[in-house]
Amino acid sequence: MNHKIEERFQNVSKSKTFGNIVHLFNLNKKAVLDAGCSYGEFLIHFGDGSEGITLDKAEAEYTRSKGLSVHLDNVESQTLKLNKTFDVVFANNLLEHLYSPHEFLIKTKEYLKPDGTLILGVPCIPTITPLIQIKKFRGSMAGGHINFFTRRTLIETVKRAGWKIQTVRGFHFRNPVIDLPLNPIYPHFYVIATPDPNFEYPEKRKKELAGYKNTS
Repeated sequence: MNHKIEERFQNVSKSKTFGNIVHLFNLNKKAVLDAGCSYGEFLIHFGDGSEGITLDKAEAEYTRSKGLSVHLDNVESQTLKLNKTFDVVFANNLLEHLYSPHEFLIKTKEYLKPDGTLILGVPCIPTITPLIQIKKFRGSMAGGHINFFTRRTLIETVKRAGWKIQTVRGFHFRNPVIDLPLNPIYPHFYVIATPDPNFEYPEKRKKELAGYKNTS
């Protein structure tokens, strides 16, 4: 079992994409909250003050055995409270598993410093949809997923939770000019976003929310 877990650490360490993200956003020098941190294979690469969250006891124990700080909790729990804020919230392969992606994106702002950044990695149905027949491009349709995104719907989901999109790309290359043309075939996208300080729900949505409160 430990051998398989250590393979995860090795694969992340060798990942060109993850290495590009760490380099471009200086994650090795920043305090990062890794939401859904699994065994800590990403968390171990982040800077001082970084912490993880996982709801799996075995994952939490393994993460702690690496000398990393982790909360044994559910990122969707109404009782989850963290006593600090972070430079970055990093969530990879998480949004597609959540009961309420919108609520997660709203609540996540509480854990960011005023100039903080969200880095959200999500498997997406490729723009060239026939590619979904090829194994490499089927990640978005995995059996454990309950939410399914394209690049376009992912962008709108994040924007409508009050985030300003900085970029959405695969990060296989550090240079965005080289990287962006590959968007039609990327099976996994990373959203880089910051909180929109002027965000408000549209009036129609506010009326809907008022209706929920009146019937609760």
